Amino acid sequence: MQSELLREDWEAELATLFQGASERVLISSPFVTRSGVEFLFEHLPSEVREKGRIQVLANLSPENIVQGATEPESLQQLNSLVADTTLHHLPGLHAKVYVADTTEAIVTSGNLTAGGLAENYEYGVATRDGEAISVIRKDLEEYAGLGVQVTREELDGYVEAAQEVRAKHWEQQKSQEEAARKNFEDALLKAREELIRLRLKGESTNATFAKTILYLLRKSGPMETKELHPHIQRIHPDLCDDSVDRVVAGENYGKRWKHRVRSAQSTLKQRGDIKLEEGKWKLAAEE
Repeated sequence: MQSELLREDWEAELATLFQGASERVLISSPFVTRSGVEFLFEHLPSEVREKGRIQVLANLSPENIVQGATEPESLQQLNSLVADTTLHHLPGLHAKVYVADTTEAIVTSGNLTAGGLAENYEYGVATRDGEAISVIRKDLEEYAGLGVQVTREELDGYVEAAQEVRAKHWEQQKSQEEAARKNFEDALLKAREELIRLRLKGESTNATFAKTILYLLRKSGPMETKELHPHIQRIHPDLCDDSVDRVVAGENYGKRWKHRVRSAQSTLKQRGDIKLEEGKWKLAAEE
């Protein structure tokens, strides 16, 4: 049987997936907590722990951390348990997918958290179709390339910022004073800025948007600029702030991030990567 429907007890099938891995596991889960990492490690074969590879796609946004949806410390723990662990932060990530080698994939509504594994009503599908698994893995790895790979050292630094945000949030919850609210907002802004700094390390916003435009045109075919905008904003919500306009000499020229998208389009056109035909952008290599 190559596919199976998974309902609220889907964690049993996830345990089987982890147990059946021999070389690598790919996890796409916006939210990850200590309970989820402990579940993973409990069922992961020793050969994968010692010599295998774990790839994680997650959303490390400070807002998720304040709400307790994501615990970056759990990803630190995973780094210490499995030497070859890579982490990609993607603020637009919503997919919950688990892949073991080329043997099984689970596409589900459940995050790698206590709620996702045991408390919430979740639903999904497990497949052992090799062709489907290859497509799923390829799609996720391509999408991961639109985010940022967070190193162990960078994660350590971000955990400190996240802990400060949680502490200031707790102080604000206990106090009605304006100073407590201001301290929390300052800590939240600091964490956001740290995450954006990691997102753009060694790469300009122009380069990030250019890479994303190529990805979207490969996946969806020719598109007008106005069609590209919502897709780019969903992938990079932290870089597409609608509250920030481009103002020159007192004159408003629209959203700054949309101007940067146009700049990225110009860069790609000059490089010969894309072209504009009948109002739609397409890959230059396409006939």
